[in-house]
Amino acid sequence: MDRDTLRLLKWISAGIEAFLGIPVLGGAIILSTGWAPLGIMFIFHILLVVFSIRAGERAAGNIVGIITSVVGFIPILGMIMHLVTAAVISIETAGQKSSRAE
Repeated sequence: MDRDTLRLLKWISAGIEAFLGIPVLGGAIILSTGWAPLGIMFIFHILLVVFSIRAGERAAGNIVGIITSVVGFIPILGMIMHLVTAAVISIETAGQKSSRAE
């Protein structure tokens, strides 16, 4: 996978995590879908960690995302963790070089 695609996927994961961290709305979506978003994001974060390692990029944000997916069902903690994960992934990805910059 090229670096630009990886960056795009990381931005998408940051956006989804930020959305899930919106007070009341994020929790309502998670509860109404039977916690399915947590399982989907768990798998998505694992894939991004694998792709990041293969590309020689940092994966800390998505590792935090894996932890968030595990504890995300806890009401206030889940909201905070989703927002922290979104911030960590965003900061990490903003610092990544695109393949065109090389």
